[in-house]
Amino acid sequence: MNIAADIGNTRVKFGVFKEGALLYQETREKGEEEYLLEIATNHKAKNIILSSVAGSVGEALQRELSQRFFYLELDAHTPLPIRNLYETPETLGKDRLAAVVGAFGLFPGANCLVVDAGTCITYDLLRADGAYVGGNISPGINMRLQAMHAFTARLPLVAAGPMDAGWVGKSTETALRYGAQAGAVAEAEGFIRHFRTTFGAIKVLFTGGDADFFAKNVKSEIFVNHNLVLLGLDQILNYNVKRLE
Repeated sequence: MNIAADIGNTRVKFGVFKEGALLYQETREKGEEEYLLEIATNHKAKNIILSSVAGSVGEALQRELSQRFFYLELDAHTPLPIRNLYETPETLGKDRLAAVVGAFGLFPGANCLVVDAGTCITYDLLRADGAYVGGNISPGINMRLQAMHAFTARLPLVAAGPMDAGWVGKSTETALRYGAQAGAVAEAEGFIRHFRTTFGAIKVLFTGGDADFFAKNVKSEIFVNHNLVLLGLDQILNYNVKRLE
């Protein structure tokens, strides 16, 4: 059994894997990282990988994990099953990197565009030869809505919500909502068209909290996988375990 832990800014996702298959997934609040020991013990895990965008876990927890399991914390120096061509790998978000490796595992030998639609929207490109070439970052939907309120004197703070088919706001509230949401969809469609023109056939995978919204509104053919980061972490863990055999 493998355990993958993805520590974000507000939540921690745990995945239990056996031979590449995700058997169990659980989400907890930030600060419950020590639950990793409980879930690993209960599932009789041998190997653990941890990725954190919010800094390393405590030394005591790291020490216990290292003593009891094959323990790997993803960083810029971790060996990967793909080639990382990013010019500043130490600044690359670990969740972005893991999601790309997840796409590589799902579609080996294919060009992939990985779109993580969360607080920010990231667009990351994996070539068919297994090289990660980089990507782009733009504001997420809620960030767009909050920014329009924060950086103006009179525009209200509007929540994300449903849009009518015409995407034409008929009040300030709907104008803000449609501008943020439909604008994000148009941006995604534009990137997809551009990268298909540049790279040819390409698999487009969406993950993240707003992935389902994009799945309903993007007209291009896409795949949605909410556990793409966990899948990638498991791929990285298996790759490193095999290197030591």
